[in-house]
Order: sequence, then C-alpha cells, then structure tokens
Amino acid sequence: MTGSASLVLGTDGLPRCAWAGTDPEYQRYHDEEWGVPLHGQRQVFEKISLEGFQAGLSWITILRKRPAFRERFHDFDLEAVAGMTEADVESLLEDARIIRHRGKVNAVIGNARTALELGDDLDELLWSFAPPPRPIRFAQWSDVPAITPESTALSAHLRKRGYRFVGPTTMYALMQSGGLVDDHLVGCWRSESAP
Repeated sequence: MTGSASLVLGTDGLPRCAWAGTDPEYQRYHDEEWGVPLHGQRQVFEKISLEGFQAGLSWITILRKRPAFRERFHDFDLEAVAGMTEADVESLLEDARIIRHRGKVNAVIGNARTALELGDDLDELLWSFAPPPRPIRFAQWSDVPAITPESTALSAHLRKRGYRFVGPTTMYALMQSGGLVDDHLVGCWRSESAP
C-alpha cells in the first residue's frame, strides 16, 4: 500500500485506486478501461447492460463473466438482442457463466427493444448528460459520490423512456467507467497521466 488507504501499489510499482486491488484483470480494467471515454452504440449498450447486471454485486464478478455475457448476448448487438425470445431467456437462466437473474436478463432484452423502437442513439444520449469537468480530484474513495445530479437526471430520463435497471447509482457507475467523469484519485498513476 502507498501512504493512503485509497491507493494500492501494484507489483509493477504503479500506484492505483485501491479498488483495483491485486487481481490482474481488475488492474488491467482500471488501467485500460475505467475512466476512458466510451463511444459507440454497441459499446454504450454493453456497458449499460453490464452495469445493470452488476447491481448488488462486485464489478470483478462482471469482468470475469464478460466474455460469456458477450457470447450469450450476441456481442450486445441491439437488433440481435432485441430479437431474443423466451426460449433464449430460459437458456440464459441455465447458463452459470453469466448472472442468472430473470429481471436483469429481461431488462437487457427490453432495453434493446426500447432503444430500437425509440431510435435512441445511446452514445449521444449518454454524453448529453456528461457533467462539466471537476476542477479538483478526490483524495479518498470516501469522497467520491455514489450519485450526482447528472446521474439522477440520466436515470430519470432513461426510466421515462422505458429502460430498466438504470438507477442513479448504476448510472453514476456508468459515467465513471465510461469516462464521463474521471474519478481516479490523487496519486493514482492514471490521474497523473490524464490530460
């Protein structure tokens, strides 16, 4: 550990946000994905879906299951997911490689149908709720908010349009992971390397 409980020193000598821990996949995700601006309809739909599956679980669980999620949900292609049937749902619920939660599975399929029916550009919609850049970085994880006015507004907007498993906390996690906000802590090598 470094001098702060909010950072962890990796075996490579790099200080990271402590949530990345020592798991190599978690550290890779922290270093290469978390906080990097996310764009593209499929990419945003995947992240919305996986953040919904994560609700109540640890993100590392989702990361470890992500290859199976991608396989079973047709690489999160909106049209393919929207075309999934009740037989597909039952098959998914028998697959231990993913999170077997009927409500979350149905939400992903329903969200794909909603996006297509409404003609939503999920990339554009998501980024329209991006907050202005913060003038300072947080020094401790306990300082990082769980929800913000922007995540609450995004959640309300999506819910009004018919999306599910898109609560304000889930949407703030999406904003963090998708680079709408940069919550790498003071002293994290990613915060030092950010523009």
